[in-house]
Amino acid sequence: MKKKLCVLLIIVAFFTSGCSSLLPSTRRDIGSRWETFDEAKTAFDNVVPYKTTSEELESMGIDPFTTPNTEILTYLDIIHRFMPNPSITEEDIAQGIQDCLSAKDDCQAHEFVVKEISKKRYGNLILDFFNFKRQTRTSGWEFHPLIVVKDDLVVYKMWSGKPNINETVEETNPLGPLQNTGNFLTKLVNGLI
Repeated sequence: MKKKLCVLLIIVAFFTSGCSSLLPSTRRDIGSRWETFDEAKTAFDNVVPYKTTSEELESMGIDPFTTPNTEILTYLDIIHRFMPNPSITEEDIAQGIQDCLSAKDDCQAHEFVVKEISKKRYGNLILDFFNFKRQTRTSGWEFHPLIVVKDDLVVYKMWSGKPNINETVEETNPLGPLQNTGNFLTKLVNGLI
């Protein structure tokens, strides 16, 4: 009897100690050749409009056909992107975009999505498991370059992104696993009617 009580106390102590290593975590890496935001940005900074060719882009590792998660945009997509309403005219947009639009099918844009994001839950295992309190920390970076190529020559480039993602979310449910049973019961009753 004492052995069972001792084992039970050890188990309870283990689970109530907040052993966060047992909580789930996720890591999203899209498989790019760049390990950090700075590496991706440095590669992008080496691209020079009206000088860098498609062949040079490939040698830099910026190839829409081998870089994962790349979207190839036609000149019609570029019109929607840079001239979303009639009040924006061609004179309002950059010269490289104007040159691209005049080339029509001989121009396209490559929009890359480069990111590495980790989500890790932390805190008390029992509170998390029974949905009383969940704490999640998200960290990482995102880089979204857009490169416009006309006749195998880069004519425009721009980028956006998040160099340092650091977000903490804390969800508290005072009723724990019963918190969302109202929604479940409503769906159940609606399904029976």
